[in-house]
Amino acid sequence: MQWVLIATGFTGALTLVFLLRPRLQVFRAAGRNAGVFLPKGGCQDAIVRELKRARKEILVQAYSFTADPITYGLVEAKKRGVHVEILLDRSNEEASYSDLHILVENQVPILIDAKHAIAHNKIMVVDRKVVLTGSFNFTNQAEHENAENLLILTHHHDLVKHYLENYQAHKSHSQPSQNHAPAAPKPFHHKAA
Repeated sequence: MQWVLIATGFTGALTLVFLLRPRLQVFRAAGRNAGVFLPKGGCQDAIVRELKRARKEILVQAYSFTADPITYGLVEAKKRGVHVEILLDRSNEEASYSDLHILVENQVPILIDAKHAIAHNKIMVVDRKVVLTGSFNFTNQAEHENAENLLILTHHHDLVKHYLENYQAHKSHSQPSQNHAPAAPKPFHHKAA
């Protein structure tokens, strides 16, 4: 008789798990959130991990762009068919150290946001599900020398919607980069971090 009670309890527990499973998915989908703080490294790696997870779209707003691991992560995403689009501050067109030329050579669409004194955003929206933002500029100096932070927010639909609206507002007054890619892009070789 005791085995019957145990079996009934076990069956009931499985039934409960089956019935509650969709609700548990909602809680799980509520967010995979993370904070990364420098100076100990890790922001570039966290961003590259998110870029590798991208399947459809990566939208970027950036002030400065000199972090090769992130640059090549965006190029790799584009090469595997992800739509990549970047809005940069106008200083990237004049700065010789900017990775703008690498992005242009690999045919990543670049728009320049010159409407503001400084387009100081540091934002990525990945697959309209993940927002990456914080003080972290997409630069080597930010990764290795500065005190910075990066916040990764996943499945916060209202927040993603606001960031997408912000992106579209800035895109509407941005212009294509004046840097032009050569006729044939240079071969792509990933640089070691």
